[in-house]
Order: sequence, then structure tokens, then C-alpha cells
Amino acid sequence: MLLLPDPVVPSLNALGAKERTQFLLDMTRLGDALLKVAGAARINYAMFGNVEPALHAHVIPRYLDEPEEMRTAQPWAYDWNAAPAFDRKGMEEFAESLRRELGRMGVTKPMRFTPGENA
Repeated sequence: MLLLPDPVVPSLNALGAKERTQFLLDMTRLGDALLKVAGAARINYAMFGNVEPALHAHVIPRYLDEPEEMRTAQPWAYDWNAAPAFDRKGMEEFAESLRRELGRMGVTKPMRFTPGENA
């Protein structure tokens, strides 16, 4: 999952204290929802901004059934060229479950489910 602030700013440090707190809270709420909905064992969080000068957080579920050599590796160690193509239709039920869980947690801002929209 990818989390962006609204409005988008260049970095976490560009946010005021209240907005920074809200972004980090939203990031952990997304992680909590992913733990439940995706059945993940843990969540990896990453914010870089080295290539894209827009604050965004990668919120990545990790699983116990990952190959042994990958369990402690960072997510970018996977061979992304070998990953299956994204199937929007196949992910709609998951996205809806995530929306419901976030709503149950009190998140009221709508989640956008538009991967590849601007590709």
C-alpha cells in the first residue's frame, strides 16, 4: 500500500506538527488494517523521497510463509520482475475489506483504489 498526505508535500519535515502526527497515525492505522485484513505477521514501513520528491509511505505486509531467505530481507530484495501482474478486478474484494476495516477504526476519508490510473 502507498499512503500520501493530502495535500502532497515534499517530505515529512514539510508538515506542521499536527499534520505530521496525523500522517504518522494514518500510516499506523493502515498497518493495523493490513495486519487484520491481509493476515500479515508484521508490517514494514518505509519513507524515502530520494527519487520522487513527494511524501509517501510504503506500508508493506509481511508473511510467515515467505521464503526463509526473504523473511528478514527488505521488501525491495524480491525480484519484482517475477511478480504477477496487478489484477484490479481480483483485488476489489480485498480493497473493500480494507475500506471496511479502516471505517471500523474511525478513518473517514475515502481510500482511493486507482492503481495504474496514471500509468
